Amino acid sequence: MKWQHALKDYQLYLKIERGLSQNSIDSYSTDIQKLIAFLEENNINSSPISVTSEVVQQFIYETAKHVNARSQSRMISGLRSFFNYLVFEDYRKKNPLELIESPKIGRKLPDTLSEDEIDKLINAIDLSTPQGERNRAILETLYGCGLRVSELVNLKLSDLFFDEGFIKVTGKGDKQRFVPIVAVTQKYINIYRKEVRNHINIQAGFEDTLFLNRRGKQLTRAMIFTIIKQLAEKVGLKKNISPHTFRHSFATHLLQNNADLRSIQLMLGHESITTTEIYVHLDKGHLADVVEKYHPRK
Repeated sequence: MKWQHALKDYQLYLKIERGLSQNSIDSYSTDIQKLIAFLEENNINSSPISVTSEVVQQFIYETAKHVNARSQSRMISGLRSFFNYLVFEDYRKKNPLELIESPKIGRKLPDTLSEDEIDKLINAIDLSTPQGERNRAILETLYGCGLRVSELVNLKLSDLFFDEGFIKVTGKGDKQRFVPIVAVTQKYINIYRKEVRNHINIQAGFEDTLFLNRRGKQLTRAMIFTIIKQLAEKVGLKKNISPHTFRHSFATHLLQNNADLRSIQLMLGHESITTTEIYVHLDKGHLADVVEKYHPRK
């Protein structure tokens, strides 16, 4: 079995059987392609079936010189998943990463913004331009609905159910969920639609896409990052923020205002409650207050 054949089979498995998004599939594939490149550069003639634990360990050791522990851990996890697939399909007897341990890393807590910082960023938007109205609607939607950036750029007009107070969001693995949308977010989306979007020459294929660029096409993920970075520089915000920061802030502020984890999990589209539990670690003072207020033996 050749490497590229094994990789294509694995990609198909990730897409069809595990229902992963293309971004996740690309991430897994990158780790395998790096291993393939390493074998070629070092003239190691090993197939996916014959490659040994020693060779894989050598590759990880060399790669570790150039990446941090978190990236190394993610790479090992990706390779382990690939070889587990080969074992499952009876191409191999054992996983060469069976005895290779991932580096120990602390759990990284997400960066968040305060309500004042979010207000400063939104208030810094230049509303004298059509792009300003669009960007305000984008930030209000990111924060108001806790969306991933990929979910935001793929949001459709047909996903908006304002009369019912919800939007339909397509998340990882094309899983769909309904997320509540508050009146203020609805208001800014409607302003953008009426005053900006209705006056754009929309290109074929993007008629149902909510957020568009000046040329009438779907915004890229990179463009959303750029909008936020420029606003952060404008207000002198020293934090390293991204679109995901608004999602983290959404969840953290809900928790601080006594929302339950299960509701936050559903709104964020987390498959496991353990993913949502990271927000519990953000505000231990708040949790202490909750115990003080609600515990029967306080």
